[in-house]
Amino acid sequence: MSRISFLILLLGLYAPSLLQAQIDSSLFKRVENKDSLKNTMNMDAVYNRPMLFAGRLPVSIGGYMEANWQHIGVDGVSEGHQFQFRRFTIFMASTISKRIKFMSELEFEDGTREISIEFAALDMEFDPLLNLRGGIILNPIGSFNQNHDGPKWEFTDRPISATQMLPATWSNAGFGLYGKRYSNDWMFGYEAYISGGFDNTIIDNEQGKTYLPATKSNADRFEESLTGHPLYSGKFAVRNNKIGELGLSYMGGVYNRYMDEGEQIDDKRKLNVFAVDFNTTIPRLNTFITGEWAWINIQVPENYIQKYGNRQYGGFVDIVQPIWRRSIFGWDNASINLACRLEYVDWNVGRVQETGDKIGEDLWSVVGGLSFRPNSLTILRLNYRHQRNRDFLANPPVLLGGFSFGISTYF
Repeated sequence: MSRISFLILLLGLYAPSLLQAQIDSSLFKRVENKDSLKNTMNMDAVYNRPMLFAGRLPVSIGGYMEANWQHIGVDGVSEGHQFQFRRFTIFMASTISKRIKFMSELEFEDGTREISIEFAALDMEFDPLLNLRGGIILNPIGSFNQNHDGPKWEFTDRPISATQMLPATWSNAGFGLYGKRYSNDWMFGYEAYISGGFDNTIIDNEQGKTYLPATKSNADRFEESLTGHPLYSGKFAVRNNKIGELGLSYMGGVYNRYMDEGEQIDDKRKLNVFAVDFNTTIPRLNTFITGEWAWINIQVPENYIQKYGNRQYGGFVDIVQPIWRRSIFGWDNASINLACRLEYVDWNVGRVQETGDKIGEDLWSVVGGLSFRPNSLTILRLNYRHQRNRDFLANPPVLLGGFSFGISTYF
């Protein structure tokens, strides 16, 4: 089906609901998460979103958009002013019956160049500690993959470690269990899934290096797994309302096709990803700190050149400091914030076999930001990025720098 046909079908399905909603805007009501914001964790991000429903319609709807301007230079050479419409995302949810609900996330990237279903799952609650989820799921590795909505962040760009080392946004067809328990100021949560996963493109791609996001271009992964093995992913998290949240997660499995019609054609090769994430708010100052760090281990064929590394690691830390919170231009509780992001990624941990020198293929960046939030749903953000990127031979780094300005809002 073409993209245009898909859009027409989507509008056709929901046009009656939209027309009914246009009769009287007072029919719209905001759907709140059943948990208070104080009692939410990263694992709740898929439901911790503003949604609207109209009258007695069984479906609630919402979404967000992101657009930005940027002027970036690489080693002093710039392509000038660039204007980008990054994302337009639609959420649709329905409570089918008591403790049975459905949630979906449909995303249009770069206009309509890429259309993807990032989440579409049925949840059945048997007990707060035992829920079944099935459909297209977001694999719980780190924090950003599940908690990636643009309006939540102070930066126009997503973290490099989450999108160019880890494959965020990373979703697959699969099933699993999750649950959560409260005890005074403490919360404990877990998730465990089996799903489709990676393929040979992580070591056979245009980037010429071990690159997990290459698998995202394989749309067939939603209907078949070339390896015949599931990808295992899971996470355990603990949160204290006075301290913050700590999450430990894992994702791994066989990534290559090693059997063909009952005959072994290759050795079985595995990858393992471990991640830790943390967020907290410093009392009185209200300084918000969030970050994640991940380690990747991959079995690479012995006859591959060293550019395809078998170990990677990287992560980011965001620090956000509110500096002004009051009524601004008639918006109550508006805020102005300073922000800083520190990032590092090493795509090839190790040393060159012939010389013993440390392999390059790494990147670090510092991003400063100034943001204005007229309300909790909308953000205007101005960023400056300074970035250094070294090649495999650790030659003098490529320098990247420039400004970006963006807007993002839920609707």
